[in-house]
Amino acid sequence: MKSLYPCPLGQSTLADAKARLNIHTLWIHFNYPGEPKASCRCPWRDDNKPSFSVNADGTLWNDFATGEAGDAVDFFQRATGLTQKDACKKFIELAGGNVSPSPRVTGSHPGPADLRPKPTFPNFTKGTSADFNRLAQLRNIGREGLEWASERGLLWFATLKDRHAWIVTDMVRVNAQARRMDGQEWEHIGAKAWTLPGSWASWPIGITEAQSFTAIVLCEGGPDFLAAHYLALWEQASHPTKRDMQCSPVAMLGASQRIHPDALPMLAGKRIRIFGHDDEAGRAGVERWGRELATVGADVDAFSFAGLVQTDGKPVKDLNDSLLMDAASFAQAERILP
Repeated sequence: MKSLYPCPLGQSTLADAKARLNIHTLWIHFNYPGEPKASCRCPWRDDNKPSFSVNADGTLWNDFATGEAGDAVDFFQRATGLTQKDACKKFIELAGGNVSPSPRVTGSHPGPADLRPKPTFPNFTKGTSADFNRLAQLRNIGREGLEWASERGLLWFATLKDRHAWIVTDMVRVNAQARRMDGQEWEHIGAKAWTLPGSWASWPIGITEAQSFTAIVLCEGGPDFLAAHYLALWEQASHPTKRDMQCSPVAMLGASQRIHPDALPMLAGKRIRIFGHDDEAGRAGVERWGRELATVGADVDAFSFAGLVQTDGKPVKDLNDSLLMDAASFAQAERILP
C-alpha cells in the first residue's frame, strides 16, 4: 500500500499514524465524492439528506442516521471492510510506519483505544420536554443547561431494565453512564450510577466536543457534568439562548479513573479547572488528574468547595450542590468556572 506520509526511523505506533493521517486525507485516498465537513453525505451508503459529520481536524466522524462514530482508524476500517486488527496494520502502513508490537497493559490502567473493542450500546433517544422538566427537578439544574447538553449529543434518554433513565455519553460512543429518572439505585448493582457494559470507563465524556474551546471544566460524574452546562450558560453566555461560552464541560465518570491515554493529548495546552467531589476519593481524583494534565502542558487549577453552604444549611460537596448555594457562599465563590 502506498504511504501517504513519511515516517521517522523506528517502529510507528497507531497513535503516531493517527497524528499523520486524518479522515480528510483518507476521504481523498478512497476517492469519495463531496467534502468531509460538519454536515455532509455518508461516503459508503445512500444518504439523500446529509447525516454524516467530520470534525474540523479530521480526527473524528459521526453517522447520525446509523449511530456509528469513530476516529480515523474506524473510518479506514469501515471503508475497507477489514477486521480491526488488519485495519490497524494497514492504517499504519498507509501512514508510512511499521507495525509495532502491542504494548502490554498492566494493573487497572486502561489500554489505548486502538487495542480495545468498541462497546455496543442500546438505542438512546433525545429527551422530550417532559424528560427535561423531570430531570431539571430531580437534579435542581436549570432546563437550559440540560437542553444545551442535549444539543451537543451529551445527554440522552432510554428505558433500561424497565426503568426510564438519563444517560451521559458523547459522539465517540465508547463510554456511557446511566442513572434512573426516579433517582433510585439500580437493583442489579446497588448503586445510582451504572456504567454500561463494555464502556471504556476512563474516557472523558465530551472531550471531543470540547476541542474548539480554550477552557475546560473537568468535573466528576454525570450530575456535575450537567450542572457545569447550566453554569457555563449562567456565568458566561451573553443570553440563555446564545452558545458563546468560552469553556466546555468534560466529565470523568468516577474519581478512581485515570484519564484515558488516547484522550490525554486532547487536553494539551488547555486552560482547565478541576471540580472533584469534596470527599477523600474526590480529592485523590483531583490530585491524580492534575498530575496527568501537567504532563501535557495544561494550565490547571482546582476549585475548592470548602466553606460553601447550601440554602438548607448543608455543606456544598460538589458542582451540582453549588447550584443551591446561599447568598453568602455565592458572594464568596464570586466566579466558579474558568
